[in-house]
Amino acid sequence: MTTEHSEKQIKVWDPLVRLFHWSLAVSFLLAYLSEDDFTSLHIIAGYSVGGLVVFRLLWGFIGPRHARFSDFAYPPTRVISYLKRVIHFRAERYLGHNPAGGAMVMALLLSLFITVLTGLATYGAEQSAGPLAPLMISMPFFVGKAAEEVHEFFANFTLLLVALHIVGVLLASVQHNENLVRAMFSGRKRLID
Repeated sequence: MTTEHSEKQIKVWDPLVRLFHWSLAVSFLLAYLSEDDFTSLHIIAGYSVGGLVVFRLLWGFIGPRHARFSDFAYPPTRVISYLKRVIHFRAERYLGHNPAGGAMVMALLLSLFITVLTGLATYGAEQSAGPLAPLMISMPFFVGKAAEEVHEFFANFTLLLVALHIVGVLLASVQHNENLVRAMFSGRKRLID
């Protein structure tokens, strides 16, 4: 049996996608953990998450092949069909994101976007600071409180998505006998047979 190291490898994840991925993981973790006790760190990490999400949205249109949304944005029917094959350990291997992984990227980006947007609204309402402050200052008090509740919900929802993402990566790594975590560091994956 050949190992991953002895098989032909190909560059799949470009350096910017890998830097984005790990920077986002660290920034989100810092923002999540610093929520109540370290406001300055929470704000800086939140702005970092926002900047990274904007970058990834742009890179999804102009980046290299496997970074583009057109390479991994599948219709829901294909995602569901793929997940059924995963359950039966019959899922085909993809060089880039598989349909479930592509759906997870989209879900994470959307959830993070909402988290950042509502965080900026909360910051504007509570601290009269940030880019949404002029809008939020003129809003009734309950609007700022509602933004805070939505912000907290989506931060927690994002954490759930992250957990599902990790489970999916580990499951795909086992099913296809390849270390996807290492691939997100090296950028390289085994060529498809």
